[in-house]
Amino acid sequence: MRPLTLAVLAALASQAAFAEETQLQTVTITGAGDKLGVGLLQQQDGARARSDVNKAALEKQSPTSNIYQGINMLPGVNASSQDNSGMFGGALTIRGFNSDQIGVTINGVPVNDSGSYAVYPQEFVDLENLCQGSVTQGSSDTDAPHMGASGGNMSFVTCDPEKERRVRFAQSLGSNRLQRTYVRGDTGLFADNKARAFVSYSHSEVDKWKGAGGMKRDHVDTGLRYDFSGGYINASVLYNRQIGNSFGTPTLQQLQQTGYNYDYSTSFVPGHLPPQFGTTQKETGPNPSYYQLQQNPFENVIAKVDAVLKLSADTRLKIQPYFWYGYGGSISQQTQAENGFLNAATHTNTAAKDLNGDGDTLDTIVVNGSSITRTRRPGITLTMEQSWGNHLLQAGVWYERAQHIQTGQETPTNADGSPTDPWMQSNLITRPDGRLYQYRDWDTVSTATQLFAIGTFNFLDDRLSFNAGLRTPQIKRDFTNHANDGCSGKTACPAAYDYTISRTYRETLPSFGVRYFLTPKQQMFFNVTKNYRAVPNYAYSSSNGNVQVINGQVVLTNDVTPETSVNTDLGYRWQGDLLTFSGSLFNVDFSNRQANSYDPVTLKSVNINAGGVHTWGGEFELGTVPVKGWSAYASFTSNHSEIENNLNWKDSSGNNTVLQTQGNDFPLTPRWMAALSLQYAPGAWYVRTDVKHTGKQFATLVNDEVVPEYTTVDLDAGYRFGNMGVLKNPTLKLNLSNMFNTSYRIPTSSKVNAADTVRYNLGAPRSASVTMQVDF
Repeated sequence: MRPLTLAVLAALASQAAFAEETQLQTVTITGAGDKLGVGLLQQQDGARARSDVNKAALEKQSPTSNIYQGINMLPGVNASSQDNSGMFGGALTIRGFNSDQIGVTINGVPVNDSGSYAVYPQEFVDLENLCQGSVTQGSSDTDAPHMGASGGNMSFVTCDPEKERRVRFAQSLGSNRLQRTYVRGDTGLFADNKARAFVSYSHSEVDKWKGAGGMKRDHVDTGLRYDFSGGYINASVLYNRQIGNSFGTPTLQQLQQTGYNYDYSTSFVPGHLPPQFGTTQKETGPNPSYYQLQQNPFENVIAKVDAVLKLSADTRLKIQPYFWYGYGGSISQQTQAENGFLNAATHTNTAAKDLNGDGDTLDTIVVNGSSITRTRRPGITLTMEQSWGNHLLQAGVWYERAQHIQTGQETPTNADGSPTDPWMQSNLITRPDGRLYQYRDWDTVSTATQLFAIGTFNFLDDRLSFNAGLRTPQIKRDFTNHANDGCSGKTACPAAYDYTISRTYRETLPSFGVRYFLTPKQQMFFNVTKNYRAVPNYAYSSSNGNVQVINGQVVLTNDVTPETSVNTDLGYRWQGDLLTFSGSLFNVDFSNRQANSYDPVTLKSVNINAGGVHTWGGEFELGTVPVKGWSAYASFTSNHSEIENNLNWKDSSGNNTVLQTQGNDFPLTPRWMAALSLQYAPGAWYVRTDVKHTGKQFATLVNDEVVPEYTTVDLDAGYRFGNMGVLKNPTLKLNLSNMFNTSYRIPTSSKVNAADTVRYNLGAPRSASVTMQVDF
């Protein structure tokens, strides 16, 4: 465990706790002892389906949990994690939309990958500092800063600095040698009671629940808020650095043959061969790969400033600049032929270099390969708001320029098989011409702009509300492939050429909504929104088959079409004194739905156009106020997702075929889900159980591999002791995950058919953690 020093408390910076109230959707935030005891449902009067989770629920979870685990009980949400701690990341779908089709913001900053739209939930924030999470199922907010949100959006907001000076310390211990230390310092009000700030630091470690290795994570969250007569400034800097070993992702056949705990090799056998001049030596490495050569290093920073200025009694200006930085990716066991380097003159992998020092270039050596990404991503949103009585107009612009550099370096492996540098920054292998070996070498500049306008009009003493929105997203992708070693075999392919592809995508996206109060406790709402997802940058790489070499020139032979969807909701809410209910019927019509297939072993992403997809269903949630300490929350989702056409497909041999997919379920769309949270909190202590059932789903477009249904049960409990001198609010928490040891599997991504190597993340067995927290 890393020692903590008071020096970490000196790094006070800023926090963005400005929650975007898009479409004037009013939300009543309830605290731990407020109206809805479980904290998973909040009263609101917006015109679209939306679900929320607040601090009352988040603070009872394991402190290492990621943002996906925080929202898993909400309707439409199907979340999973590679382990119970949440530190290794996870997967998520909402109404069958994959996470890379859902826009995600942290304090208003878009955090989807700027190239692929992927989301890595373990990187962003410490759970203790998170106050609010919201899910807008199916419909993207009009002012949301997204280019890849065809399936709605999620937003997470960190807590404001405390108004009273405080230092909080927490220590967690748990299964799989989990240990975590957290400390947060709040300044309280200063500068004539106008300013307040905080900084927190955490260090976490945990072993994998199967196989060897684990995860280490260091995280810093900071915040500053300054209020003045004409508005406020709210800013944050969130920093994360982590490195850990990957979990093995077996196929169904491997799972049946080797068992649930099968994972990467724990020894580097047969290891390196003794160098021998004039002899062809071919190292194969362990099978499966050596665990030390399956790691995921990553470092990122999310910085944001919100300036909200009241220009007049009815006019307000929001200025929201941000910067996102990320570096890292994954490393894996690879083999490198000494005569398989890029020959730039012939565009083939025929150049030779001695790697093992035996004086010849006849050998194949086990090396440490990588998939590394470096992103620099500044952006800004400007919004003007003008109110006229009960009506409000909002208009603004969003701009972002993301530079996305994706490389695939190699380093030698040590005698014991460990990588010489898992961060891939030193001791890199070079080609015979002195340049770095690169399995891929891509540079993408994505310039995004969006104009948006929203009008909200209230009538009949606010019983009737209309809103209409329009946004015009546009993104210009400049994709450059620098000639690299990514060709398989000795034949020239597009990867071995320098080429640039520039494409601009734009769309006009309207939305309309209406909400009507039938009685003070009952309301109906209706919403229809068009959503959009621009083409991911990797569609222009050589691995997707969209570019070919013709007469010595790289030509784009298949221009991928962006994905669009039209989402419609018809809903009803009851907001009574004892019970709050919200339910909706939804319908989604997709055009050019993209099925994104990623193989964690080959590290390749493939984009498949599945054509039209029709999704429809219903979802509801209800929650109670505490009654004699008891409170409850329940949600239910029924979801049908039908592929509307057969799929033209080119198999691994290059043969065109028509797959019978019409009428099939779209993959990773559970047909139904149900969740129940039951809590008893009579005073100083509480106990809560969460039960989640996930129904049957499919792993492939042709529906030839089924993912069985499963149920998980978690238990959380805590006790708050009385103050003990300088020790304030000492609290002991217990978190028990998957208490009945349920075994289940989740596909890493959708595939065309079972022959297309469907791989699975497996559900972690039972685990427990205990946390002691105290304030000073």
